[in-house]
Amino acid sequence: MIDYRHMQDHVPAPGETPDWAWFLHAFPALGALAATPQDPHYHAEGDVWTHTRMVIAALMRGETYAAASEDERFVLFYAALLHDIAKPATTVIDPDSGRIGQPGHSKRGAIDARILCWHALVPFALREQICRIITVHQLPFFALGGNRSGQSPEFIIHKLSHELDLRLLVAVAQADMEGRDYVGKADCLVDIALFREMAQEEGCFGTAKAFADAHTRVSYFRGAGIAPDYPHHQERGARVTVMSGLPASGKNHWVARQRAGLPVVSIDDARTELGLRHGANEGAAAHRAIDFAKELLRKQTPFVWNTTHLSAQMRQKTLDLLFAYQAEVELVYLEQSPRVLFKRNTQRDTSLTNKAIERMLFKWEVPLPTEAHAVHYCPAQ
Repeated sequence: MIDYRHMQDHVPAPGETPDWAWFLHAFPALGALAATPQDPHYHAEGDVWTHTRMVIAALMRGETYAAASEDERFVLFYAALLHDIAKPATTVIDPDSGRIGQPGHSKRGAIDARILCWHALVPFALREQICRIITVHQLPFFALGGNRSGQSPEFIIHKLSHELDLRLLVAVAQADMEGRDYVGKADCLVDIALFREMAQEEGCFGTAKAFADAHTRVSYFRGAGIAPDYPHHQERGARVTVMSGLPASGKNHWVARQRAGLPVVSIDDARTELGLRHGANEGAAAHRAIDFAKELLRKQTPFVWNTTHLSAQMRQKTLDLLFAYQAEVELVYLEQSPRVLFKRNTQRDTSLTNKAIERMLFKWEVPLPTEAHAVHYCPAQ
């Protein structure tokens, strides 16, 4: 089975030729890229595997790759290798026009890469840098025009700087554009260069944008329309610890040790109180848990919200509620290796099977540092 050490050993140094046969053997999902077409307007070079190899060649010619540390080079190489890993699964061909699209391939690709790297025991910090780059690898192409939510280029750059290293993102984005045959390539490369310049001017190229304090930061990223440099007044509210992580990752044990005595809002507990099996009438269990949370929030009572909160969408619903009550939120993410997690789950008193957890992996989005006042990561040791 492929593991982190093997992956490390096969990261090519500048000037070396990647061992393509090894990568195709180590990551079977790459084999489908050669049979996956792309829109010829944006990718006249042809299939996804041809594009991927061109991207890596461009990356390895770049100054960032040459100057990178060993860990940075690992992140850069695997972000480039896996940046389009989900295109085969997301390819859609319009039956009338014949146009080819791969909607959502970046978000799905980050999840696919996370699962792959988790099984390979890639260190958490390196894995998440890879996944975060894949999620937004196209953003520097068009960020200077803002986005559909009306967010300014400055806001986008500030937020991204707290989620990843913009130096590495720009290097992958530039390689992604250089590694294709596209009539608009020159203009896109100019946009990427301007993105880099703006990040440098904003003081967050290779470092996170500075904020007056944590509450100002989280308020800004939630759209408060305030200046990063000036403290934003914080209303009094409950202090809430929000747990996140796959089932059997140790959330209950962490809460018992670290937040003993605090009330706990838990969909699992609500499910038990209602006499429901896992997956049965989840709406009723969630409604019961939310009612309990609102009661605690009104009283400004500190508490723990303990559930998987596995996807960004799931967390967003909880966080929106908490911030509406002026809560001060810390988010705690726990993780275990596949071997430990699946073994623990078989030993638990639960109706949730390992097969069900494997299906849950395709919704697995690790919390970002921008989601709460504080985000703590407790990866497997």
